[in-house]
Amino acid sequence: MYQNLHTHTRFSDGSDNPEEYIKAAIALGMTSIGFSDHSPLPVENTFALRKYQVREYCDAILLLRDQFSHTETQNHLLEREVRSAQCEIFLGMEADYIPGMGHSFAWFQENFPLDFLIGSVHLVRNGSPDELWFIDGPDPATYDDGLNKLFGGDIRKGVTAYYAQINEMLTTSKIDIIGHLDKIKMHNRGRLFSETDPWYVALVNETLELVKQTGVIVEVNTRGVYKKRSDSPFPGPAVLKRIHDLNIPVIISSDAHKPAEISMLFQETAVLLSEIGFRELMNLTPAGWETISI
Repeated sequence: MYQNLHTHTRFSDGSDNPEEYIKAAIALGMTSIGFSDHSPLPVENTFALRKYQVREYCDAILLLRDQFSHTETQNHLLEREVRSAQCEIFLGMEADYIPGMGHSFAWFQENFPLDFLIGSVHLVRNGSPDELWFIDGPDPATYDDGLNKLFGGDIRKGVTAYYAQINEMLTTSKIDIIGHLDKIKMHNRGRLFSETDPWYVALVNETLELVKQTGVIVEVNTRGVYKKRSDSPFPGPAVLKRIHDLNIPVIISSDAHKPAEISMLFQETAVLLSEIGFRELMNLTPAGWETISI
């Protein structure tokens, strides 16, 4: 069973304590799992860690790592059915890149014992810090309202700003994985632009060239599909074909916000990747990154 490194717990916008996700992973036959709660943000929000919670979050994951690395006789804190199971636990974070705002990614990496960092863009900046376009969430109206307010309803300007922000993240910050690369499409659903528009394809290709240069892993994020907010994963098949052509490494993630979502659509996504031509996925181990066969 493949690992999932994109996991959100009750420390940010997930539903449960981290231990519940580990139990779910073990029940599925997973031998490793990574946690990646949202980094603190300098703006009011409902989904990110608060700055004072970061140490508590890290300590909680590290404690569970120690507990799940022991045998049944040593580990009396866990329920009997999972005591003897071993599961590698990795501490990570999903850091949100907003130019000129908040702590740098390096600050989190230098001050906390992170095993990996996912870099993502959920809030697109256009001018003042008070003007951020939230491209995520369940309500398309929020997407449309932000586009109209910040970019005068010009989707090309808004999408260009999104990819420019990703490009700036890639060139200024050290990350291991880029999160949901083309999530800008989620609330589009073909309404405002086509993913085959030449200008859009050019923006994606420019970003992929930077991904290739920086050696970052692209996650193939299944959440949009199983939440019925997207017809294809992030990134979609056309972008994945270009990623394959560029020999950029990939990893499958579910962006789980509930224990039941730990491996949602992994097998279907593995089939898609195989059909495109991928033969390997990246896998994090205590010794570092390795490749595994799909």
